[in-house]
Amino acid sequence: MALFPLESNPEVMTKFLHKLGVSEEWHLADVLSFEDDCLDWIPRPAAAFILLFPCSDKFYEHAAQQKKELQDQIIVPDLYYMKQYVSNACGTIALIHSVANNVERIPLQDGIFKKILDDSKDLDPEERGKLLQDLPNNPYVMDMINAHQELALEGQTELNPDEKVNHHFVAFVEKGGYLYELDGRKEFPVNHGKTTRQTFVNDAAKVCKDFIARDHEDVNFTAMVLTSSVE
Repeated sequence: MALFPLESNPEVMTKFLHKLGVSEEWHLADVLSFEDDCLDWIPRPAAAFILLFPCSDKFYEHAAQQKKELQDQIIVPDLYYMKQYVSNACGTIALIHSVANNVERIPLQDGIFKKILDDSKDLDPEERGKLLQDLPNNPYVMDMINAHQELALEGQTELNPDEKVNHHFVAFVEKGGYLYELDGRKEFPVNHGKTTRQTFVNDAAKVCKDFIARDHEDVNFTAMVLTSSVE
């Protein structure tokens, strides 16, 4: 199964979150720059960063190196991580990672998102990923997939689900005092070191800058932040 890819469009992805039952107090906003003076303008609280980046050979080389080097990293027990098995679902999975790791901060109405998180909280990352494939036994997952497809069609790009997509969404969250990169196509989450809720925005931006530095010849990077207008 291949989905239409979501665009890095805060308005569309915010609408998607609200359709799934996320409180309307929370929304996505563009990150216009990763420099500290611009980051200061991002509304707080900020729960997650979502980066869209090109999947170049340099990215895959770096991911392979991480797989060798990060076997003994610290992964906190309550980190929610889902593998990606459905093509072009990376935008939806980035949103799931963003919200699932902030449920104590982000109110959820009874609906699709709450049902998925309730049913998957005790599953391992592989089983969570397979939920999105098991449509006959999970009608609420089909509702989420239908919402994904509907919102993807609101974007500006002509869509073909079978066309190879060269860009990928990844989420960054703070959990247990650490900054985690959550990419469902990797073998495991990536711990980028200590952070706090107060320093999360700047620390996540530094990691995003590392992505750009590894592939500086490509300018096709965009980022969004999941934030709230309510303290």
